[in-house]
Amino acid sequence: MEAVIAVFALLFVLFLGLGVYATVKVVGAAKRGVDRGITQARRTVEDHTLRAKSFAQPGAAGELAQLRLKLRTSMRATQDALNAAVAEDEPLKESLGLFERLSAHGHELDDELKRLESEPDRAALTERLPALRERTERITHSADSLRWAARDRAHRFADDDLDSLSAQIDLESGALRHWTAPEPQSASSQQSGSSQQTASPRQPGSPPQPAAPPWPEAPAADAATAGQTWSDTARSGSAQEPARPAITPPGPRQTYPWQKKPRPESTT
Repeated sequence: MEAVIAVFALLFVLFLGLGVYATVKVVGAAKRGVDRGITQARRTVEDHTLRAKSFAQPGAAGELAQLRLKLRTSMRATQDALNAAVAEDEPLKESLGLFERLSAHGHELDDELKRLESEPDRAALTERLPALRERTERITHSADSLRWAARDRAHRFADDDLDSLSAQIDLESGALRHWTAPEPQSASSQQSGSSQQTASPRQPGSPPQPAAPPWPEAPAADAATAGQTWSDTARSGSAQEPARPAITPPGPRQTYPWQKKPRPESTT
């Protein structure tokens, strides 16, 4: 009885632990989803704010907003492209590591541009704008190069796979269309072939040639004429040749006592 109670207690603790673990995982996933949504919403609000500042504020403040918007857009697009491509192409992990190093410089520049938005000295800000613009161009150019290289690599693999698939389809299509029968011979070639077969001797092991069909019997009139001609020829031959002695007729057949007498045929 104590063993059964211990087993049930162990099962209860096990199910309770599984329930707690599942609850923690669900809460963590929900929290990450909420944080992701909040981060995405914050980024969207910041992008719209920067776009509005770039159009509304003239001078150095508007140019700072344009630089920040350009930097954030380029870095975000490159990050999304690399993260999507690295799952299918392992060599892109090295490119992703390079982007992480570039991203550190991008975040540093973005923080600096954000601090300079509240700079009261517009003259000093105007003096620093060329260096900030050049630094932004270098970072965005590197990010764009990584993004387009990853896209070109994916397109190249897709084109190679499409070329191979097209070649296999063309080969299979040719095999499926291979139903052509032997070309029919012309009448002249058939006649020459038949004459060659007639002139050539029969090879050993070849099947025997069929016998010629029998001649039809002569008509009655032709047969009578032929018989009359034969009789005339026979008479002329007998007239020319000397008479031959007649053959002695055979004598009566010898009978034996054990033979049965022939039974007369019945007329009935």
